[in-house]
Amino acid sequence: MSENELLEKIKRRNPNEPEFIQAVEEVISSIGVVFKKHPEFHHLRLLERMAEPERLISFRVNWLDDNGEVQVNRGFRVQMNSALGPYKGGLRFHPSVNQSILKFLAFEQIFKNALTGLPLGGGKGGADFDPKGRSDAEIMRFCQAFMSELYRHIGHFTDVPAGDIGVGGREIGYLFGAYKKIRNEFTGVLTGKGREWGGSLIRPEATGYGLVYFSQYMLEKNDDSLKDKKCVVSGSGNVAQYTLEKLIELGAKPITASDSSGYIIDDEGINQEKLEFIKEIKNVNRGRISEYLEKYSNAKYVENDADKDYNPLWETKADCVFPCATQNEINKKDAENIKRSGAKLLTEGANMPLTAEAIDVICEAEILYAPGKATNAGGVAVSGLEMSQNRIGVYWSHEEVDNRLKNIMKDIHDNCVKTAEEYELNQHNYLAAANIYGFLKVADAMKAQGVI
Repeated sequence: MSENELLEKIKRRNPNEPEFIQAVEEVISSIGVVFKKHPEFHHLRLLERMAEPERLISFRVNWLDDNGEVQVNRGFRVQMNSALGPYKGGLRFHPSVNQSILKFLAFEQIFKNALTGLPLGGGKGGADFDPKGRSDAEIMRFCQAFMSELYRHIGHFTDVPAGDIGVGGREIGYLFGAYKKIRNEFTGVLTGKGREWGGSLIRPEATGYGLVYFSQYMLEKNDDSLKDKKCVVSGSGNVAQYTLEKLIELGAKPITASDSSGYIIDDEGINQEKLEFIKEIKNVNRGRISEYLEKYSNAKYVENDADKDYNPLWETKADCVFPCATQNEINKKDAENIKRSGAKLLTEGANMPLTAEAIDVICEAEILYAPGKATNAGGVAVSGLEMSQNRIGVYWSHEEVDNRLKNIMKDIHDNCVKTAEEYELNQHNYLAAANIYGFLKVADAMKAQGVI
């Protein structure tokens, strides 16, 4: 079966799942050279097996709001592939959550986890629950109801979820407490836990920090650095906040942040003091990024315009671009604007933030580009380190975890470079190299374990 025939078969089996098909198509388009070198992979149908979840769980979540009204949501866990280790991947609470989005995220997670070099399989889960506007008591009751079903399907050596959009430290705490009560055991079944009860230092920072470390390694390979680079960052949640923090630390000049309502531009640069204010707006007050202007009036706020088929944020002049908000936030027109802005590097903080057409524009412009499965792997890498610490009962210092994270991101970068050289790939584009390296690790494990 050719790659095109395989893609058509997967499309027929997964109708109305555009995000999942987009993720699969991206991988298929990258690995044709692998099948030429390893024709046995076709015979074993390894990619077809990777594209089919080992287990897809859907369940009802009933809970009471503060008015005593019954609310009904839908929960999911996609256990995609366990060839390299227990399923590992976050939980997302957002109204947009559906089977297609979670399957795309779980499929991406297979390769992302493989790139880290840690023994982790790929999975993802969540619910179509919106934490925005809900009280702490409502969020606690929802998390407890969600875990009353999920607990049956997860475990320390089976499936270890973490946080994602809408699931931060508060939600992980409620989920862990519910699991502990139901199972009567204190184990590392979730990562992203509080530092006082089994969590790892720098886990909240890891995705953003890892993204910036990877970007620095890309620039160093081209005899450059992040110092004094003007940077455009989208988002203002966990990933964006710690991307901003590490950029500031390394001497770059980030000038933007955004949320679903709009974005701010601060031409003077976002420094650590301003970042702390953003953290207060988003983490403490759970407010909107527009509140930034209440303290820093020299900045500019631009409200999102639903009638526009592009986002003006990406017209901002910049050296480096870091999309850290959500999938498909950059379309073809946005990518053309990024090209015109003079950007030299684009690395993904979010999962699949560029459409396929946008990736083509960025790569044709020879802008240094790397996909989220490589660049934002720092979060799951430190989750893997948290799992290791839980198992041995010893907890490492901030410096030790950070050094391990740097080494993991360096290894991912270097393995992508070596793969690009081996398969004669475009050195500006890390996408195919990341897909090939991750695919080979999982394929070899599946081949060794037989048809199961």
